[in-house]
Amino acid sequence: MVLDDELGALGSLAYGLRERLRRDADHARAGSFAAATGLFNGGLDLGAALTQLSEAWNTQSRTLVDACGHISNHLDFTQAQHAKDDGKVATEVSTSRITEYYR
Repeated sequence: MVLDDELGALGSLAYGLRERLRRDADHARAGSFAAATGLFNGGLDLGAALTQLSEAWNTQSRTLVDACGHISNHLDFTQAQHAKDDGKVATEVSTSRITEYYR
């Protein structure tokens, strides 16, 4: 059984990871692009290769950032849904009805 506060804590961790990945991946993007441009303009084939690497990095890092965001959102939704379900059970299911399920 997962408790609501555990879901909230995990959601916060996922969100924090998303923000850190987004920031750090963007920092790497800018540096890689500048290096690739400089090398390419200097007539080195390494510039084109670094551009391809940078594009792959951007694609993969965005995918990872998005996945962390989806995890965070899903955990927030799950926490809210559990609270709704618990409230519904508490108000709609009587003790005698619960007893019927265990017979």
